[in-house]
Amino acid sequence: QVQLVESGGGLVQAGGSLRLSCATSGRTFSIYTMAWFRQAPGKEREFVARMDLPAGRANSADSVKGRFTISGDNAKNTVYLLMNSLKPEDTAVYYCAAQVGLGSSNANSPSWYSYWGQGTQVTVSS
Repeated sequence: QVQLVESGGGLVQAGGSLRLSCATSGRTFSIYTMAWFRQAPGKEREFVARMDLPAGRANSADSVKGRFTISGDNAKNTVYLLMNSLKPEDTAVYYCAAQVGLGSSNANSPSWYSYWGQGTQVTVSS
């Protein structure tokens, strides 16, 4: 089993920054892909960014490209999401997800992931 715990959410003004953290525990050696998703009220959960851990490759959604950066610290078993130039439309609950294995385009879908954190609220005021 793998446990994920997010932290770092909060209230920030538009244009500000936040860094989310996702601490992993359990069978972390089996994890190959970690990702961040978000879900706004009344909307479906959407892909934000993911990282393939063995190679350190990362990609992100077009809506956050150039503003958000996913990174990892293997020594701390933690993945981060640095969010800059935040916009009100970035307001959502942000979730960390993990999966055993490397995905392709399917790894941008929440249904591909087996492990989830409880979520952390990010609110961006205008």
